[in-house]
Amino acid sequence: MSAGMSAGMSTVRRLVGVARPELKRLIAAALLGVLAMACSIGLMATSAWLISRAAEHPPVLYLTVAIVAVRAFGIGRGVLRYAERLVGHDAAFRVLARTRVQAWIDLDRAAPAGLGGTRAGDLLTRVTRDVDAIQDLLVRGLLPIAVSLITGIATVVLLTALLPAAGAVLLIGLVVAGIGAPAASPLLSARAERRFTPVRAQLTTDVHELLTGLADLTAYGATDQRLRQIRHQDGHLTGILRRSAFSTGVGAAVTNAALACTVIGEILVGVPAVRDGRLAGVVLAVLVLTPLAAFELVTPLPTAARHLLRGRQAAERLRALADLPSPSVAWRTTTHQPATAGTSSEKSAPTLSARGLTVRWPGAAAPALTGVDLDLRPGRRVGLIGPSGSGKSTLAAALLGFLTPEAGRITFGGADLSAFDEASYRRQVVLCGQDDHVFDATVRDNLLIGRPDATDDELLAVLDRVRLGAWVRRQPDGLGTTVGERGTRISGGERQRLVLARALLADPAVLVLDEPTAHLDDSTADELIHDIAHATEGRATLLITHRYRDLQAVDEIVALPEENSRTNAGHWRRRPA
Repeated sequence: MSAGMSAGMSTVRRLVGVARPELKRLIAAALLGVLAMACSIGLMATSAWLISRAAEHPPVLYLTVAIVAVRAFGIGRGVLRYAERLVGHDAAFRVLARTRVQAWIDLDRAAPAGLGGTRAGDLLTRVTRDVDAIQDLLVRGLLPIAVSLITGIATVVLLTALLPAAGAVLLIGLVVAGIGAPAASPLLSARAERRFTPVRAQLTTDVHELLTGLADLTAYGATDQRLRQIRHQDGHLTGILRRSAFSTGVGAAVTNAALACTVIGEILVGVPAVRDGRLAGVVLAVLVLTPLAAFELVTPLPTAARHLLRGRQAAERLRALADLPSPSVAWRTTTHQPATAGTSSEKSAPTLSARGLTVRWPGAAAPALTGVDLDLRPGRRVGLIGPSGSGKSTLAAALLGFLTPEAGRITFGGADLSAFDEASYRRQVVLCGQDDHVFDATVRDNLLIGRPDATDDELLAVLDRVRLGAWVRRQPDGLGTTVGERGTRISGGERQRLVLARALLADPAVLVLDEPTAHLDDSTADELIHDIAHATEGRATLLITHRYRDLQAVDEIVALPEENSRTNAGHWRRRPA
C-alpha cells in the first residue's frame, strides 16, 4: 500500500513539475472557459426572459437592454470559447513538448544498456500515445472539471437569488449529474480502463514487430501466426473500447435523467411561487430553461473522468522511464577536452585503454567480460575476434561509455571516462555498428548526422573514401537520393558503406567497428573490409568481427575465447596480424 501511494505521489509530483511552467496559461484558459460558459448560460436565461416578456407586448424600448444582452452573450460565447481553446491548447502543447523531451532524456540516459527489458513497440507507445494522453488529461480532463465547478456554483447562486428553492433544485441536479455520471463510468469500466493502456501498448508492440520483421516472418511462413496474435489483441482492445463506450452511454443517460428531473423540479417550485406572488411570471421561464444550458457543464465530465484515469496511467508509464537503470558512465558536466583528434596529427591523438576490465549487463547473473586489457593507439588497427556471445559487443559498449565497468578502468588520453562530458567524448570515440540506423531520408541527411556543418564537397569526398561516391554521382538526385527506411532502397553493402562514411565524417580519434560485415555475402564483405582498411589509415581503429578473413589489414589481433564470457578462467590472447 505504501509503495503504491509513494509511486502515485511521485507521478503527481512529476505531472505538477511538468505543468507548473504553464500554470498561468492553464488558469487563463480556465477563466476563459468560465466566461464562455457564463455567456452560454446568460444567453439562455436572457432569451427566456426576453421571450416571456415579449409575449406581454410591452413597448419595444423595454426590451432593448435584453436584446443587446442576447447579442453580446451570443457573440461573447463564440469568441471566448475560441480564446479558451487557443490558450488551453497552447499550454497543453507546451506541456506536451516538455513531456516528450523529458521522455527522450530518460530514454537517452538509460540507452542502450538499460533498455534491455523493454520492447521497442512499448517504447514507441510511451513516447507517442502516452505523451499525448498527458495533453488530454489537461485539456479534456482538468480544464472541463474546473470550468464546470466554478460556473456551476455561479449559476446556482443566480437561481438562488431569484428563488431559493429553484437554486436548491439546480444544485441537486448538477451534483447528481456532475458526480453520479462520472462515477458511474469508471465503476462500470474500471477494469477495462486499467487494461486499456497496457493492451494498446501490446498491440502497438506486436504491429511494430510484425512490420520490422515482415521479411523474416514471410520467409519462415510465420506471418499468419503473428497476424492471428494481432487480431486477438485488436479484439481485446475493441472489447475494452466497447465497454468504455457503454459506460459513457450510461453516464450520458444519468446526465439526461438528472436534467429532466431538474427541469420538472423547477416547474414544481416555480409555478407555486408565481401563484403566491413571490416570483414574476416572466422569470418562471428563466428558472425552467436555465438548467438546459447549465447542464452543458456536466456533459463532458464522464469523458473527463476517463481521460483523468488514462492520463494517470500514462503518467505512471512515463514515470517508469525515469526509473530505468542508468548503467552508463557518470559523465561530467564541465568539459574535459582530450587532445585533438583526427589523422592530421597522430602524435597528438589520445590513446583509449582498458585495464583489468570486468563488465556486467544490468540484471545479468555473471559478468560478460573479465580481465580485459586493451590499447587503441593512434594509427593502430586492432582486430578483435571471437564467437557469438563471447563479449565483443559488450566491450564496444563499455568503450563507448554505455556500460560502467564493474571492475577495472577505461582511460582516454590517461583520464578516466568520468572526467569527460558526454558530448566531447562522443565526438572523439565513434561507434559504427552492424545495425546502425539509416533513416528514411536522403544520403545527404544521413551523412550530416556525423557532422551537421559539412559541405556537399566534403560529403562526396568521404563517400569516395568508402567507394560510394561514384554510385551517388550516378543517381539522378545525387546526394538527394532517398535510401528508404533502414536503407531498404539500397543494397546491404551500400548501407554499410553509408554508415561507415557517416562515422568517418565525424573525424573521430578512435573508430570502433562492430561487425561491419554482418549480413553480407563473402565477396561483398571482402570488398568492404578492403575499403575499411584504406579509409581508416592513420586512425586508431578497433575492428570487431567473427570472421578471420576480416583481419587481413589489422596490425594486431586479439582473440576472445568463448569461455571468457562464462568463467574467470578465460584470458585474452594477442598476436601480430
